[in-house]
Amino acid sequence: MPQYLRFGIAIVCVVLDQVTKIAAAGALKLGESIAVLPVFNISLAHNYGAAFSIFNEHEGPQRWFLTGISFVVSIVIIVWLYKNTMAEKWQSLALALILGGAVGNLIDRAYYGYVIDFIQVYYPSATSGPKYFPTFNIADSAIFCGAALLIILSIFEKKPEEAT
Repeated sequence: MPQYLRFGIAIVCVVLDQVTKIAAAGALKLGESIAVLPVFNISLAHNYGAAFSIFNEHEGPQRWFLTGISFVVSIVIIVWLYKNTMAEKWQSLALALILGGAVGNLIDRAYYGYVIDFIQVYYPSATSGPKYFPTFNIADSAIFCGAALLIILSIFEKKPEEAT
């Protein structure tokens, strides 16, 4: 996969993430939800923590710690993407998705002090009420898809010495 395509995918992820976050923040008040499907809402949330709202109690020192981690990880992925060969297209795709997601959330955390989340998925239960998955965003989805692809590649992709 050519360099421009690798970084182009990451940029598209960042742009889609930021545009959708701005739209959600402009259309909703914090905590407000709009039902879309019986298992899906658009619901504005601010995540001061990490994945799955870990460390999300309130704004605090975790902002700069998590911002720093995101920045370092993004630099490592940029270097890794730059060094990948053309043959490593699937790994490059996975890394581009992770990079785009990491940068999208990095922008939020550095600018606002929190990450804007707005996608709320849940399992409706008539007996005990709905079971909500942590609210997330496009960047989180890109990171998840990229990480899942890396895991799949590590399990199923043949090493060069095994291919012969």
